[in-house]
Amino acid sequence: MPRVPDEVFRAPKGVHDVLPPESGTWATLVGRFADRAARSGYGLIVGPVFEHVEVFRRVGEHTDVVSKEMYEFEDKGGRALALRPEGTASVVRAYVQHRPTPPWKVWYVAPNFRYERAQKGRYRQHWQLGAEVLGVDDPAVDVEVIALLDGFYRDLGLSGVTLALNSMGDAQSRPGYVSALRAYLLDHASSLGSEFRERVEANPMRVLDTKVPDWQDVVGRAPQLTEHLSEPAREHFEQVQEGLQALKISYELAPRLVRGFDYYTRTTFEFQSDALDAAQNALGGGGRYDGLAEEMGGPATPGIGFGAGIERLVLALDAASSAPTTRRLDAFVINGLGDAGSVATTVLVSELREEGLGADRAYGGRSVPAQWKAADRSGARYGVMLGRDEAARDAVAVKDLETGEQVEVPENGLATWLSDRRELGSEVAR
Repeated sequence: MPRVPDEVFRAPKGVHDVLPPESGTWATLVGRFADRAARSGYGLIVGPVFEHVEVFRRVGEHTDVVSKEMYEFEDKGGRALALRPEGTASVVRAYVQHRPTPPWKVWYVAPNFRYERAQKGRYRQHWQLGAEVLGVDDPAVDVEVIALLDGFYRDLGLSGVTLALNSMGDAQSRPGYVSALRAYLLDHASSLGSEFRERVEANPMRVLDTKVPDWQDVVGRAPQLTEHLSEPAREHFEQVQEGLQALKISYELAPRLVRGFDYYTRTTFEFQSDALDAAQNALGGGGRYDGLAEEMGGPATPGIGFGAGIERLVLALDAASSAPTTRRLDAFVINGLGDAGSVATTVLVSELREEGLGADRAYGGRSVPAQWKAADRSGARYGVMLGRDEAARDAVAVKDLETGEQVEVPENGLATWLSDRRELGSEVAR
């Protein structure tokens, strides 16, 4: 058998492993998002990683995500499939297929896949938290969805976050605006090159959020969509702003904010962090997509939602030194009784776990000093020693691994003792 190159047994370029203790932060983020979503009436949806390619082509043939970055393949049955590049299209497809009773409110945590240049916080497989509401055409739902993401960031204690807000208009607003925008941009195309002209011809609104430095001056002086809103679109946008103001959610109007997909209509929004590089400072965002269900063969169904990248959020939390506290072990049990104490150690660890406490132990008949070193490395709050003298008194020795203070606790009262101190610690943290 020929030798396999070493790089084959490493993660492919553009993806990464999430290992402890960082994965503990991920679990905490997902848990807090799930809790806030559930309190707002959202249920979890778990969809497939791949779909028929047409599902994603509905999000925008002219976007880079679909035209350049999507992983497409043919399965053994000759079907054209694609790995999921974003979350909304899959949720809308599920809505069209299963026809749940609206309003349908769901949240998800899922990997997305894009073949793009890997960089810090941007991977070819990246994870998103997201939420979607289908079947309600009400500005109050827009406010609720934005407030859900805003509240999640507040739960994490993340500072330096701003909300950018815009309206993409409706079917009455867009044609006139797109015509005016295309005419303006083409008037300046001769000095900006063929790529600029090609993008303008394909979809001039996709030029508005360009990061190309040489295009910024022209784009910055382009007509604004908010100046071309129909009366219904304007009224909707005003009611969204009134709702945000009532909830004391600060925002900044951003006329150039168009997000990354063609399906957006009316409300669009993006949360941005000053802890990230200015060119890649988006934490999460989304907006309305009122025509997407119809594109997939479903009934006319309004919808709104968002996606928020986990990797990007972890970077922002690290930069702000405000990563959420993850659960630590309450106790690490030390077997000081030798071989005769192995079963007793197993029983005590199991009892503590059944009481809802975090507990662990060493294995393999390690010496007592080696077990104490393992306890220090474990991050546990307390070391619990099963010693001969204490066993004679039906007690255990408990050592605070931070302060070194040691006390004796009755073995049958250990779980209560540890629980009381965990609750006390939680009160102090609050």
